[in-house]
Amino acid sequence: MTQQPSAIDIDMQLADAMAECYADPLRHVLMSYPWGSGILAGRDGPLEWQQDYLSMIANEVSSRNFNGHDPVPPLRVTCASGHGIGKSTLTAWLIKWVMDTRPFAKGVVTANTAEQLRTKTWAELAKWHNISLTKNWYHLNSGGGSMNLYHKMHRETWRVDAQTSREENSEAFAGLHAANSSPFYIFDEASAIPEKIFEVREGGLTDGEPMCFDFGNPTRNSGRFFQNMIGKYKHRHIRKFIDSRTVAITNKTLLNQWVEDYGEDSDFVKVRIKGEFPSAASMQFIPSELVDKCMREDMHVEPHEPLVMGVDVARFGDDQSVIWMRQGRDCVSQGIKKYRGVDTMTLASEVATLAAQKNPNTIFIDGGGVGGGVIDRCRQLGLEVVEVNFGSKATVSGYANLRAQCWGNLRDAMTSGIMLDDDPDIRADLTSTEYGYNVRNQIQLEKKEDMKKRGLASPDLADALALTFAFPVAPTRAGYKGTSIYGEATHEYDPFF
Repeated sequence: MTQQPSAIDIDMQLADAMAECYADPLRHVLMSYPWGSGILAGRDGPLEWQQDYLSMIANEVSSRNFNGHDPVPPLRVTCASGHGIGKSTLTAWLIKWVMDTRPFAKGVVTANTAEQLRTKTWAELAKWHNISLTKNWYHLNSGGGSMNLYHKMHRETWRVDAQTSREENSEAFAGLHAANSSPFYIFDEASAIPEKIFEVREGGLTDGEPMCFDFGNPTRNSGRFFQNMIGKYKHRHIRKFIDSRTVAITNKTLLNQWVEDYGEDSDFVKVRIKGEFPSAASMQFIPSELVDKCMREDMHVEPHEPLVMGVDVARFGDDQSVIWMRQGRDCVSQGIKKYRGVDTMTLASEVATLAAQKNPNTIFIDGGGVGGGVIDRCRQLGLEVVEVNFGSKATVSGYANLRAQCWGNLRDAMTSGIMLDDDPDIRADLTSTEYGYNVRNQIQLEKKEDMKKRGLASPDLADALALTFAFPVAPTRAGYKGTSIYGEATHEYDPFF
């Protein structure tokens, strides 16, 4: 009589089978789900682009040869695509593959909003988990304010959690402490995830076999997703661009209608079909190419060129106050000071100290909001400062307010040529602000409040730099201090006058 294998024996065999998929996620997907039957009737496996993606990961994992102890370089894969290609399905497979093949793996999955995370990302995971061979290994929570998947025998040490990508949740993306396994992160709709979340995630990539998988429609040509795909950090990432028209499951009729309606080269088609980033000029007030040019500049500063201080005062708890010193075209050598959580009196004292050290020709301070308190205190300390109220009427036609005018002056100066430090924070601030036109057809910059709604930080660095271009400042000559020529409506702005 043949003895039937016990549940323990079957589970051990299953564990061995999963272990054989350690470096082969495509094999795991083909093995784990009932292809051809049930809800998978008529399907024999992943789509072609999904197979290519999974095979690429297999090669990368094999090349790292993680021994279970010594950390290996992070696997960073970033994918920009059009709509409807099956990103959520691939996300679910990646979660299951890591969890099934790596005991004590720990992961975090995020999306831009709680609704998207619950109804798309986590709902897709639940669908595939419920038909997987390893379903009984785990407990899945999918509602009630808690979304996680954990091993039934190792609740705290072998799990993946879903978190929204709000900055106040950033600590949830800190080091996952899976030194003998794989800490992993999956970012869905990564284009809208705040910079701070990406920064915190980096702290979790130092141990074990870390992995990052980022997906998204390339909706904006700024931010960390943009930088990872085609910008400053692209060399650290394996990058994939997927055109929706090349994927079998997409609605080709609708896609062709979009092309007819908007045009092959339109930003709509680039973002939603081709998986390409939009044209810089269509959204960014300061194009990325212009920032790159200024960050490559190397200029000599003449002693007579005016030294200008711009002070942007923080208005919200997570914003920073910034003091930027510029001498002529040199926006690097005199330095930048950043402050978080300081009151107006402290900031005014810092301004006074720097002014005593540097002896600037002019000090421009943003007088909106709490900035007025800094100005009042500076004047009590004997400083001659120029108040620049960003929200006030512009002195130059064509701008909706003085902030837009200052940024316009900055952009003009960058076009003429200024020297900027190659700093990712500066780059992000200068390129993140978008613009439009008001009812009077005047240029209007995106409000900081609206930027925060899109998950972006306030561009405090860029505002401080723009303040140094608020009005022309006369150069120092023959021992005389320069003066600001402000309050005049001049159409021929010369920032280096």
